[in-house]
Amino acid sequence: MQVWMVLLIIAVVVLAVLAILYFVGNKLQKKQEVQREQLESAAQMYSMLVIDKKKMKMTEAGFPKMVIDQIPKRAKIAKVPVVKVKIGPKITPLLCDELIYDQVPVKAEIKAKVSGIYITEIHNLRNVAPPQETKGFFKKFKKKTIEASRNLSGKK
Repeated sequence: MQVWMVLLIIAVVVLAVLAILYFVGNKLQKKQEVQREQLESAAQMYSMLVIDKKKMKMTEAGFPKMVIDQIPKRAKIAKVPVVKVKIGPKITPLLCDELIYDQVPVKAEIKAKVSGIYITEIHNLRNVAPPQETKGFFKKFKKKTIEASRNLSGKK
C-alpha cells in the first residue's frame, strides 16, 4: 500500500469519529437544556442556615437510600458539592451547583432557589465575606466552560 492511501484512510476515520462526536454532543446538549428547564420550573425559594459545605461522594453525604438508589454508579463514586443546611427545624444535605458552590457561605443564613435536593441559585446573602478567587488553570478553565454553556443555553 502506498503512503497516501494510508493517510487517506486515517483521515476518513478521523473525520468519521469527529462527525459522531459532533452529533452525540448536540444530542447531549439538548438533553441537558431540557433537564435545566425542568429544574428551573420546579424550583422554590427557601431561607436556610448553611451549616457545612464539602465535596464528597454521594454515598457519604447522608442522602436517603431512595435518592442513592436512583443515582448511576459512576455518579456515586464522583465527588460532588454537598451543602448541609438547616431549613426550619430539620438539617438536610443538599447538592449544590458547581458555579455557586464557592459563593455559598458557611454558618450564614441565605435565601436560595432549591429544586428537589439541588441548590440552583443564591439570591440573598447575609454576613458574607467576599468569595475567594479560584486558583489554578484547570479550575478557571472549567468555570469558564460552565459559564459559557449556561450562556448558550440561556440565549436560545
